[in-house]
Amino acid sequence: MGSVGSPLWHEADAPDVVAALDTDPSRGLTVAEARLRLQRFGSNELTRAGTPPGWRILLSQFNQPLVLILLGAVVVTAAIGEFIDSAVILGVVLVNAGIGYVQEAKALRAIEALARSMGGEATVVRGGERHMVPAAAVVPGDLVVLQAGDKVPADLRLLRSRELRLDESALTGESLPVGKSPDPVPRETVLADRRNIAHSSTLVTSGTASGVAVATGDDSEIGKINELIAAADVLATPLTRKISRFSEVLLWVILTLAAMTLGIGVLRGEPLLDMFLAAVALAVGAIPEGLPAAMTITLAIGVHRMARRNAIIRRLPAVETLGSTTVICSDKTGTLTQNEMTVQRVCAGGREFAVSGSGYEPNGGITEQGRPLAGALPAPLRETLLAGLLCNDARLYEEDGQWRIVGDPTEAALIAAAAKAGLEDESLEQEFPRLEALPFDSKYQYMATLHDSPTGRVAYVKGSVERILASCS
Repeated sequence: MGSVGSPLWHEADAPDVVAALDTDPSRGLTVAEARLRLQRFGSNELTRAGTPPGWRILLSQFNQPLVLILLGAVVVTAAIGEFIDSAVILGVVLVNAGIGYVQEAKALRAIEALARSMGGEATVVRGGERHMVPAAAVVPGDLVVLQAGDKVPADLRLLRSRELRLDESALTGESLPVGKSPDPVPRETVLADRRNIAHSSTLVTSGTASGVAVATGDDSEIGKINELIAAADVLATPLTRKISRFSEVLLWVILTLAAMTLGIGVLRGEPLLDMFLAAVALAVGAIPEGLPAAMTITLAIGVHRMARRNAIIRRLPAVETLGSTTVICSDKTGTLTQNEMTVQRVCAGGREFAVSGSGYEPNGGITEQGRPLAGALPAPLRETLLAGLLCNDARLYEEDGQWRIVGDPTEAALIAAAAKAGLEDESLEQEFPRLEALPFDSKYQYMATLHDSPTGRVAYVKGSVERILASCS
């Protein structure tokens, strides 16, 4: 886990970066040098807090004020010979601890499995040849090659790029892809505006690039975020604070009543031992031994319901905190929603069509004035959808019942809209093979592709309204 030299890679020229990292801009590191640097800097992985052993997780279930009071009641009732009461209270405590232990252990296993699944691979150039290596094996100085769909394995100083756009929402919270270029930027440029740096854990939505790794593991920007999260204090939830206050008040009330019972009985001339046993019985009877079990079972049901919605909750009280939230303040709406784009209206040939369905799932249809289209698609509508489908670099695929994308979300929405009209991308790509493409450029504000078609060669263009209309006759 490391980086080499100055952290101000964004202001340095590409040759200076290559020289500082002692690498080659076209051949990369040698295999032997990469092996030595892996030993020197360590694996390109984020440091994860060690998973506590099972016995510690189990013991933590007893570290609750109300449970400690119940354990005290177990000891007292056993000491005075009330073994049945002692066994009942102990059983309640053990059931409560067992439910909490099972739930937390299950959540920890899910978190570990999720961390392992996010390892991934990277394409690096070593000794002039491309190699697919585990992302954990990327070292400072490695020449990394990026293309659409790749996950950036480390912080890279870009050397070359072609229409590269990255989804940096994991780092900056911005939901829209960001364009990148290898040109140096001023020293004072803030993190989110460093266009010549591809940050670890961001996703390539379009374009290609190559860059040299300048920081890996905990030294990357995402690694610094990981360290801040690990250093954050574990705060008490509203429920645990209330239970703690209730337990403290309950303890003093029980002790006060027991002491008053003992004192009044002795003053009235009752035997000391009998009054002591009566005071203990009163104290034990006043303890709500069913409350911890009822609370744990209720929270476990909430956690189970969240799990069915693909939310992993490690500690039971956290689900109550989520349920107590009344206001969420944020300026990053794209990353709070599903970050999916959906085509809802298509204007073609002077007519307006509505597209039903949501997200990337190609289920839905196209209507005009509330009525489904009958027969073949109107020619202007078909050509519009065809342009969005063929002049497109994204890919839409189904995995484990979920529709996922590789590429730009807007382009994926165009593919989904075409599929709802019965236009399949695979068959049409064979019918209209692509001959050449002009990638989208913010300077031109459009993308164009050239295809062979049954009637001859045809070019499809998509871009901003003002740019496309200015080119129309």
